[in-house]
Amino acid sequence: EAAGVKFTPHPPLSDPSGCSAPWPITVTTLPGNVSLRPAATMTCAMAEATANFLSDHAQPITQQLVSSRITAIDQVSAYVCRPRTSNAAKLSEHAMGNALDWGAVELANGSNVPVLGYKRDTTHAKLMQALRNAACGPFKTVLGPGSDADHADHFHFDLAERRNGGTWCR
Repeated sequence: EAAGVKFTPHPPLSDPSGCSAPWPITVTTLPGNVSLRPAATMTCAMAEATANFLSDHAQPITQQLVSSRITAIDQVSAYVCRPRTSNAAKLSEHAMGNALDWGAVELANGSNVPVLGYKRDTTHAKLMQALRNAACGPFKTVLGPGSDADHADHFHFDLAERRNGGTWCR
């Protein structure tokens, strides 16, 4: 709440396969009255990381590059009980409520900017690359177009614990 996140508590989530989010929240709004569409269920840590990334990085970058601000984030996946990939034994960070995938951002100037592939050296490309670069650090995993086929049309941000606090950004 102190970070400007509007949410409702969600009942604990668990599954025999190991998926688990003991104290999840369902987030509807991020700092600056930025809508999260649709509402997304995640951990408080993921909500806080997203709120801080938006306030400290995404909004200033967007203002600088396109002279507008983000008014909404169209998310394509938050909590979902599933493995990392269709044939993986390890659970995805989505299965723990520690991941959020961005499909597009809506700007105050009325533009809807999808994350999917973009032409090099365009304003769109510069904005998407700047957001992606800035996310590496606030989030422990950052994937998007060009990293693999599964992330060709969205950014994947998560809080996976890595050795020595490292990051995996592709």
